[in-house]
Amino acid sequence: MTKHAAYPSEDVVAVVAAPVPVSRHFTSFPPLKDAPLDCKKHVVVDLSASRDAIMGGSWFESMKASSPRHADDAEHHGDWMEKHPSALAQFEALLAAAKGKQIVLFLDYDGTLSPIVEDPDRAVMSEEMREAVRRVAEHFPTAIVSGRCRDKVFNFVKLTELYYAGSHGMDIQGPANHHLQANAEVVHYQAGTEFLPVIEEVFGTLTAKMEAIAGAKEWNAVNEEVRSVLKDYPNLKLTHGRKVLEIRPSIKWDKGKALEFLLKSLGYAGRNDVFPIYIGDDRTDEDAFKMLRNMGQGIGILVSRLPKETAASYSLSDPTEVKEFLCKLEKSAKEDAPDLASSGCT
Repeated sequence: MTKHAAYPSEDVVAVVAAPVPVSRHFTSFPPLKDAPLDCKKHVVVDLSASRDAIMGGSWFESMKASSPRHADDAEHHGDWMEKHPSALAQFEALLAAAKGKQIVLFLDYDGTLSPIVEDPDRAVMSEEMREAVRRVAEHFPTAIVSGRCRDKVFNFVKLTELYYAGSHGMDIQGPANHHLQANAEVVHYQAGTEFLPVIEEVFGTLTAKMEAIAGAKEWNAVNEEVRSVLKDYPNLKLTHGRKVLEIRPSIKWDKGKALEFLLKSLGYAGRNDVFPIYIGDDRTDEDAFKMLRNMGQGIGILVSRLPKETAASYSLSDPTEVKEFLCKLEKSAKEDAPDLASSGCT
């Protein structure tokens, strides 16, 4: 469950993130229905009687604020590109590094498979992108790792053959026995459920307190109220970006841990014949990039048009280049396929 207390301003958004049980049992997804999917883990609360402002400006700015910081020491784009070269320009070198190894693909959603848009409900991936993801997943285990709740991002992607890690990796599910190795773990495990009552309590308290604040431009007032409430909850932690406050339970779990967990569940833990590729644009994706660096395996690819501080080794400028990269990866796995022209990879 993720509860967002958002404010109608381009300056600030406060978020209360409740834990979602982490399921280590990979089960098949239910068939999609025509009716809109009810995302119970993602509740937006209107504190201003202006739904458009909340679903628009605040969310949009929050997404932009979660992007990695611009690199202060990169005076020129060319300097940054030398340190983080294009994954397309270096594609053959990447293939050489992955030769003889099992590629496992991890993809963020917003800003990676779809563009960042003002209305979060309109962050829809193109049919060409969906086809590119579907076809690359035929050859490599593929997971979507998103800050959105799992059922919401699944309803956007609509591919049952993928693994989905929602809520920054706290809620994981995948198709049963798909890509699993003989030594893969298929067990039940849940974490963070003990925090649900206190999260509900904090959310209610903050909702009531914020009613007295005229607007999110009163940043100091918002900041002081949130910190004041948290003094009574030592088991919760406050993280922030550029005028973004997020309250989370003190659980050591992030997108890096989600990547590690999925590799283990797939049976690849401790093996040196695995080549994970993680593509993302968000500051929260940095945990996954750092995890890959610590493992000394695979690569991280940051999606960004601008130089930014990152632990990723390579870069792509936008979702269009991400699609091109996926298409090249798929073609490299099946170069002689006669039906490539009918796919999203042209």
